[in-house]
Amino acid sequence: MLTTLCYIEQDGKYLMLLRNRKKKDINKGKWIGVGGRFKEGETPEECLIREVREETGLTLLSWQFRGVVTFRQDLGETEYMHLFTADRFSGELTDCDEGELSWIAKEDIFSLNLWEGDRVFLEPLLCGVPFFTASLKYEGERLSESEIRIYIDRQDG
Repeated sequence: MLTTLCYIEQDGKYLMLLRNRKKKDINKGKWIGVGGRFKEGETPEECLIREVREETGLTLLSWQFRGVVTFRQDLGETEYMHLFTADRFSGELTDCDEGELSWIAKEDIFSLNLWEGDRVFLEPLLCGVPFFTASLKYEGERLSESEIRIYIDRQDG
């Protein structure tokens, strides 16, 4: 399964989504960024732009590809999530049929009800690491393994 997830930034805050409106939702009660599954033939950027517009009403004008997170699950298929941040957009925030959207100060993110694995990849994201990969293994809803690889652009002359 291929997905995107985006953390939209404004004034030191991330736009977060409390997933509380769908009856059947693996993310029910959790705070996450915005995004979703690729449609057939979409690029990661096309999926990102479409999902953000569908869930928030916003049109992204500037974004950064920050990494790939692999979710391995004992109860489902492996997910490869393309992680983005965005810092410029146009439009007005609209109501989301998946939950409540709120601007949350970055320093308050870890006080939210997050997936354990989200805490793992949010750390380098919030610290400004430009690009990384993460591998997260879940047994049910419990994170059993995690690994982060940080990529640093080096120019040795």
